[in-house]
Amino acid sequence: MKKRSVLGMITLATALSITLVACGSKSSNSSSSTSNKSVKFPISYNNTAKAVKGGNVNVAVVDDSPFKGVFNEELYTDQYDYYYMNPTAESLFAYNSKFKFNNKGAATLKQDNNAKTITVTIKPNVKWSDGQPVVARDLVYAYEIMANKATKSQRYTESLQNIEGLTEYHDGKADSISGLTMPKGDNGNTMVIHFKQMKPSFGTSGNGYFLENAAPYHYLHDVAFDKLESSDKVRKQPLFFGPYKISKVVAGQSVQYTPNKYYWKGTPKLDKITMENVSTASITSALKNHKYDVVYGMPSDTYNDWKSIAGYTNLGHQSLAYNYLGFKLGKWDDSKSENVYNPKAKMANKSLRQAMGYALNNDEVASKFYNGTRTRATTLIPPVFGKDVHADIKGYDLNIKKANSLLDKAGYKKGKDGYRTDPNGKKLTINFATMAGGSTAQPLAQDYIQQWKKIGLRVKLTTGRPIEFNSFYDKIQKDDKSVDVYAAAWSLSSDPSPMDLFSAKAPFNYTRFVSAENTKLLNDIDGQKAMNPTYRAKALKAWQKYANDEAFAIPTLYRAEIFPVNKRVKNASVDYASANYLNWSKLAVTSNSTAKK
Repeated sequence: MKKRSVLGMITLATALSITLVACGSKSSNSSSSTSNKSVKFPISYNNTAKAVKGGNVNVAVVDDSPFKGVFNEELYTDQYDYYYMNPTAESLFAYNSKFKFNNKGAATLKQDNNAKTITVTIKPNVKWSDGQPVVARDLVYAYEIMANKATKSQRYTESLQNIEGLTEYHDGKADSISGLTMPKGDNGNTMVIHFKQMKPSFGTSGNGYFLENAAPYHYLHDVAFDKLESSDKVRKQPLFFGPYKISKVVAGQSVQYTPNKYYWKGTPKLDKITMENVSTASITSALKNHKYDVVYGMPSDTYNDWKSIAGYTNLGHQSLAYNYLGFKLGKWDDSKSENVYNPKAKMANKSLRQAMGYALNNDEVASKFYNGTRTRATTLIPPVFGKDVHADIKGYDLNIKKANSLLDKAGYKKGKDGYRTDPNGKKLTINFATMAGGSTAQPLAQDYIQQWKKIGLRVKLTTGRPIEFNSFYDKIQKDDKSVDVYAAAWSLSSDPSPMDLFSAKAPFNYTRFVSAENTKLLNDIDGQKAMNPTYRAKALKAWQKYANDEAFAIPTLYRAEIFPVNKRVKNASVDYASANYLNWSKLAVTSNSTAKK
C-alpha cells in the first residue's frame, strides 16, 4: 500500500503521519467512546471538460526531511520514495478494488496448485523506458537484488523464503535461485516460480510470497550488489516500464518526469510532471496560491485549514496505514537474518506495555485534532480489510485505573517522587523516540509523556527532542540502545497477513518480539488449512487478539488518506484498483494554468 506499495511489502509511513497533535493535559481517567465518526471522501473526480494537449502537472510531497531517493522497488523502504516512484514504477500485475489479481496488468499469473508453481507471462510490447523489452531475466533479477546478502534489502523476508532455492542463494550456497526458471530463456517472456508450499493469499496483491515488480538486468547487472543502492542508475537515472520516466533528480528535493514513449498502454497524456518536497508549514499557503495540482501526504491535523480551498477537490480512501507504539524487545541478528527476543529487556514485562497503552487517550486525539480524518486504532490489522478480517476488539482505550492496577500487580512500586521503580526496586526511566515533522511532534510527545507520568512512569525523549525522519528510522532499524519505546507508522501491503511485519525472520519486525505462539499463529494464517477463506479469517482474528494481549506493538490511530486535486486535473482516481495512486497513465489537464477558475 494497495498502492502498489503493496509491491508485496510494506513501506514506512510519512514522518507527518507520526506527528499527531497534542491534546494537552485534559484527559480524564477513562475514555467514554471507542470510535469516532470519520469523514468520507470521493475516490475520483469527474471532470467533464475537454483535456488540452500535453500540459504540466505539479505535485507536492509533504515532507520535512530530504527524501532518500532510492528509486528501486527491491531496495526502497520509506513512503516518500514510494511517492516519488508513483508516476514511473508500475506493478507487473493489475488487481481490483479488493486487491484480487485480474490479469489486466503488464504480466499475467497462472497458478498450478498440484505442481506448486505460478507462471508469470509478460505481455507483448512491455518495455523499459530506454526501449528495451522487459524479459524473463528482469523478473528473476528482481529476486536476486532483493535476496542477495550484499544489498542488505529489508524486503528479503520469511515469506519469500517459501520459494525454492531462495535461502540458499541468500546464504551464498548457490549462484542462482533454483526455484525461478525461464522455460523460454533469459530473453523469453516467461518465468516459473516453484514454491515449497502454496499459500492462501496467492491470488491477492501484496501477499508477500512473490514479487510484483521487475528490475532491468541489462541496465543494472554491471553494478555490484553492494553498490547498487548508492549508484546513479538507481538514484539519478533509474529505468521503469510505467507511463513516465524520470528525467531529472535534484537529490532530496525534487524529481521531474517526461512521458515514457515506449509505455505498453500507449504514450501518456502529460508533457511533464514535477514532484517536489514541501514542508508541513508551507503546504496550505501553497495550495491557496494554487501552486500544486496534487498533494501526497497532506497533514490531517490542519484539515480545517485546507479542506475547502477553492479550485480543489479532496479525493481519499480508507488507508492501509496506521500509527503505532513499538516496544523494543530484542535485536536483529544479521548473521542469522532473524530477530532475537530478549526476555530481560526493559520493556519485556507485558503489564508494563499494556499499562502504557491504557494511559493514552487516542480517542480524544483523533476527535479533537484530526477533524474526523482519523480514529483510534484497535488492532494491528486496519478496518480497510473488512469485517471478515478486522477483529472486533476494544483495543487500548484510556483507562488510568486499569493501567495503575496492572503496574501495581506487576511490582512496579511508586516512590515518594510519584515515579515507579522496576520490580527489582531500581529506578525506571523509559526512553521514548518519536519523529520530527511539523509543529505538532513536540507537543504530542509531551502529551504522551504527561499521560505516562499520571501512572507513575518516568519517560524521557531519546535525544531530548523529536528525531529527524531518516535518523529516527536509522535508530529503530539498528536497535539503538537509546530507544525503549517508539512512535511510528507504516503502510501495509494489500494482503492482511502480518507475516512480513511481525515474524521471527521479518526485518520490519522492529520490536524484535518473538515467541513460539506468535510463530504458530502467523504460520496458521498462511498455512494449508487457511486455503479455506473462513479458516483464514478466524486465524487472522486469533492473531489480532493475541497481539492485543501481548502488546509488543500497540496501534494508536487509523486514518483516511487524502489527496487534494486541482479541478483542472482530469481522470484522477485514488481507487485502490487504479495504477499508481492517481491513475497516472490516464491523467490529463483541462487547462494550462493552475489558477483558480
